Amino acid sequence: MGVSYTSGRARFTVPEASTVTSLRQRNRSLVLRHIILSRETTRAKLGQVCDLSPASVTKLVAELIGEGLVQENGSVSSRGGRPIALIGPRPEAAYSVGADVGENGVTVELFDLTMNRVDREFRGGRHEESAETIAQDLADALAALRERNPYAWPRLLGIGLGLPGLVELDADDRQILYAPTLPWPPVPVERLLAADVPVFAENGAKTQAKAELWFGAARDVEHCLVALLGRGVGLGIVNEGRLTHGYASSAAEWGHTKVQRGGLPCRCGGHGCLEAYVGSDAILDAWRRAGGVFDGAGWQAIGAFLDAAESDAAAAALRDEVVDTVGLGLANMVNLANPQRIIVGGWVGLRLMERLAEPLERAIRAHSLARPGAQFDLHPSTFGADAVALGSAIMPVEAMIAADTTTAA
Repeated sequence: MGVSYTSGRARFTVPEASTVTSLRQRNRSLVLRHIILSRETTRAKLGQVCDLSPASVTKLVAELIGEGLVQENGSVSSRGGRPIALIGPRPEAAYSVGADVGENGVTVELFDLTMNRVDREFRGGRHEESAETIAQDLADALAALRERNPYAWPRLLGIGLGLPGLVELDADDRQILYAPTLPWPPVPVERLLAADVPVFAENGAKTQAKAELWFGAARDVEHCLVALLGRGVGLGIVNEGRLTHGYASSAAEWGHTKVQRGGLPCRCGGHGCLEAYVGSDAILDAWRRAGGVFDGAGWQAIGAFLDAAESDAAAAALRDEVVDTVGLGLANMVNLANPQRIIVGGWVGLRLMERLAEPLERAIRAHSLARPGAQFDLHPSTFGADAVALGSAIMPVEAMIAADTTTAA
């Protein structure tokens, strides 16, 4: 078996070596991947994690430095010997773009090869956009980033999109977005964004999980749940250190698991879905019915609801119900997946974790079986509002590592 990286149903694989040449290419890809993941490492550490001899590591690192992909970033003292050089990605060697495509607009971010954000652009803001207006938002945001950062575009690896729905490949290997909660027909991703660089697409909850898996709280965790709570509700499942996709990449549609038989109607057309109770629209609609008065439908409105719950009995009761329902939904996944860690993100999830992490943890444990319910810890998303875009930007980097392509001058 090879080392596999995934985008939608497409798999980027560093295969097991069958010849001396393929062995060298595989080793080079493994070294480059570890350097990017670590952001800073040493030759000795590379030898350990990649199972390579000191001579092989020295030769491969020298090659990557010569091509301008990695660099030495100073040194640390050793125990009596020469200083140990620190190796890291060369930031300006390559760039990638990640987009968090929401239902009300897009946030598009430019990253260098260290996966540090260079620039950011938001476009949109309408209550509910069409595929055509989302496409225009993406084009406008990318144009603005390109105008401000022209030096990056010749070295752009590609653009990753975190989308609100299921992303599959059709019989012609075209990426297709199926958005069951939006009034859109199936949309070829190329209709959302036509570009002169590769475009990768994936469900936004999975790209958030990818960011956590590469650089965040899911790193080095074999079994993990990464929940996204916003207007929509989603999940990424990490199993044996890899993101779970399922047969056609629709695994972990957690927001549309049922928490009430014959319950409230959901935007997907079903009834009793988790999203119909703990998505932002559901929470704010319930508060409005309880007499709540607020502006907007986003971050500030959820904050106002949580503020009101400190003194208003109706808001407090709804808050407790939301926490208990999220806990129930996550407990179902605890019983199914037995995670070591649960990470909660998305803008609603972040609001809940800021103020209600302890009650949420108690609710999850209360609704779980005792053994698996005692075996996880709970963390907020590491990257906040940037998580989906960062995970999306990782996809072009994965493809570069798997293909062993370079853009260094």
